[in-house]
Amino acid sequence: MITKCIKTIILAFSVYLLLQPSFAAAANDFKPIDMSNFFGRHKSASFVLYNCATDKYYIHNSEYVGKRYSPCSSFKILNSLIGLETGVIKNENHVIEWDGKDGRLKIWNQDHTLASAIKNSVVWYYQTLAKSVGEKRMKKFVEAAEYGNMDISGGLTKFWLHGSEGTLKISALEQVEFLKKFVDEKLPFSKKNIRIVKKIIELQAGENYSLSGKTGSGMENGRHVCGWFVGTVKTTKTVYVFATLIAADLKTEDSPALGSVAKKITMNILKSMEIIK
Repeated sequence: MITKCIKTIILAFSVYLLLQPSFAAAANDFKPIDMSNFFGRHKSASFVLYNCATDKYYIHNSEYVGKRYSPCSSFKILNSLIGLETGVIKNENHVIEWDGKDGRLKIWNQDHTLASAIKNSVVWYYQTLAKSVGEKRMKKFVEAAEYGNMDISGGLTKFWLHGSEGTLKISALEQVEFLKKFVDEKLPFSKKNIRIVKKIIELQAGENYSLSGKTGSGMENGRHVCGWFVGTVKTTKTVYVFATLIAADLKTEDSPALGSVAKKITMNILKSMEIIK
């Protein structure tokens, strides 16, 4: 009886672990890798790399790969797909007029297309897009895409941003799972729209590879506390999907956690693994 009880407890605990974000890849091969030298003072950080050809995951700092944070501007990938699928945005050249309000960056203070808005991470463009999509349709597609905790209750213009109204959260591992479906075109969007978004997030092309991705940054009390870089690398042999997260504890860390920093770290890691040059 005791043995049977213990087995039941073990089974229940195993199922619990498999349901947690940090164990989503448990059924697949994964390899812990130590990339601490690339992260420097960023201890609250994670890196996940997935090889589509071998179905293998490479994980730095497994303690953090399942921890959820606001996606910040990395959500623009899904937001673009939703805008296109609902018809709010017609194509990558769709213009939304600037309302004349000064933005945080000078480049934001002008009319933008979808392509230029994602390139320059124009927050107001995506806030306007989200309002046009509406809460009902936004919720429907965020849930259909199984994006993080799928919580948009913080409000249509802020739910993906860092802060008290930023209710949408996602982990590095969940970012990779989302992007795997994006690569395979298995998300609930037309192939045409997925390919438009693939095109507008292209960043760099080398002799034998092409790199695509999106950064994201979160601020708190005037300090950068959350930085993302997520994306893909297409080579002649496979496609790699990656997600890098750096976070800063305001009480203990003085290194800024910016999307641009996460991008630099990622690029150096990918070069060290000879995936890009």
